[in-house]
Amino acid sequence: MEYRRRHDVSPGIVDHRPVRSWWTYLEERTREETDAEVLRDRRISAVRTVWEALRPLGLGLHEAERVVQSRYDALGDRVRRTPPDPLDTPSLAARAEALTGRVAAVEALWDGDTVHDWFVLLLVLLDDPEGEACVATVYRGPGGSPPGPAAAEAGRALAAHLGVPFHFASPDVPDDDAPRWRSVRPRPVSAPRDVVARGKRSRNRPGTERPPA
Repeated sequence: MEYRRRHDVSPGIVDHRPVRSWWTYLEERTREETDAEVLRDRRISAVRTVWEALRPLGLGLHEAERVVQSRYDALGDRVRRTPPDPLDTPSLAARAEALTGRVAAVEALWDGDTVHDWFVLLLVLLDDPEGEACVATVYRGPGGSPPGPAAAEAGRALAAHLGVPFHFASPDVPDDDAPRWRSVRPRPVSAPRDVVARGKRSRNRPGTERPPA
């Protein structure tokens, strides 16, 4: 099963059976596997396990997420939560400087899925060779605070530290179709073709060659 971005998820079969009822349909081995994934905070793997086991019975993806969330609630403090990515400038800079290529810009990009809702990817864009790498993923903060402001603050600080531009096309409204930095960055102005041609002709004109040293 592949988790698609939030706007790509097609509505599945809606079943209103209680979450507890779905859990009882799972074989003991599948329950143990699901709980093992939850204890390691591997939410997507846990949802995949539940969904693939119960899909033939009509379980939809949203219902599988609710089943897994109920196991998070049941296991509580036993879950080894994955710490969030550090957003301090030294940590981000260390990740950026370990990459192969020249850093051209820092960009914040909205993304989302059916588990985390909207989140922001903090990317370092590279030239020579061209590429990009994610140095942090910013989810909703404590109390459900949106990830945009935190990502913007961290991205600006990292860009200033590296001496490159920072681009966040839609910091206040989630939009994963917002224009990317490479599509809007200023392009170097090249000389008109006729000027270049005149320059070539002048270099080839008799009497313009340099005398031998």
